[in-house]
Amino acid sequence: MSSSHPRQSSVDLDSPGRPFDNIINFRDVGRTINQLIGKRVLKEGIIFRSARLDDASERDKRRLVDEFHISTVVDLRSSTEHQIATNKRLAELATAAASSTESSSTSESPETQTSTPPEPTATASATPTDIHLPDLPTVTRFPVSLTGKAFERTLLWRLDWWNFFKVLALVASGYRSTAVQIVGQQVMSPRGLVGLGIDTLDSSYGEMKTLFDLFSSITTSPTDGNDKESDESEDSAYPVLIHCTQGKDRTGLIVLLLLLLVADVVPEEAMREDYLRSEGELAIEMEERMKEVDLISLDLDDVLFDDIM
Repeated sequence: MSSSHPRQSSVDLDSPGRPFDNIINFRDVGRTINQLIGKRVLKEGIIFRSARLDDASERDKRRLVDEFHISTVVDLRSSTEHQIATNKRLAELATAAASSTESSSTSESPETQTSTPPEPTATASATPTDIHLPDLPTVTRFPVSLTGKAFERTLLWRLDWWNFFKVLALVASGYRSTAVQIVGQQVMSPRGLVGLGIDTLDSSYGEMKTLFDLFSSITTSPTDGNDKESDESEDSAYPVLIHCTQGKDRTGLIVLLLLLLVADVVPEEAMREDYLRSEGELAIEMEERMKEVDLISLDLDDVLFDDIM
């Protein structure tokens, strides 16, 4: 999916609930809950959720800032997901550059063609790791990998001894993808979404604290020096947009925890329905999303295995 090829829709483009071009699973949490309950119990326009913003069109970006007034974006993705997204964007840029070069060369006559060598392409080491992120200069971005090192260690220690040492041996031998598959088959699949959610709550308390410190205060320093200063008023942190890759499980977990803080006015059924609404939103790109899940799998990096070994 590319920002230059927006999704087609038959929805009235003047409707406030119209879809984005290239951002899916987007919704106002307060508005969704109010609609599900049938009365206004939460403020609207405060907390939003969505899938990744990487492919946002120019119109999408204007809507985020001008229509929804997003002030803070919380990105729950892992470093592996960001690296995959960076590589994908580099591949798209390389393809576009190659097509442009081919088009210009075929349109020129032999007499007008020059022997000027092509400019060197960017390498991974020289490329910003945030090249895949949309340019939103008025928005503060907070990347917090919800499934961090503690979560990864929790999954590894759930392996039986045979598979534990097998995984370490595979990683040491360079077969990381095979090692990841074993962890997925032996731990993640049996645990299921509920079990993995519990593991996240049990192990990612540091990341949880970082997130809720942000939600309760704006004193946390931004990660990007070009973003807004952190000495603004507390209200400037909102509206907040929370997202991961699909905007479903990790985003859903954080939104659920926020809704549990107001469980006296938000019934459990409404919380459940908000979570399940993502299933329909993601159906339009199920095939591509499943490919990404296979690629991302589990962020088991070398540092983690070095620590355990």
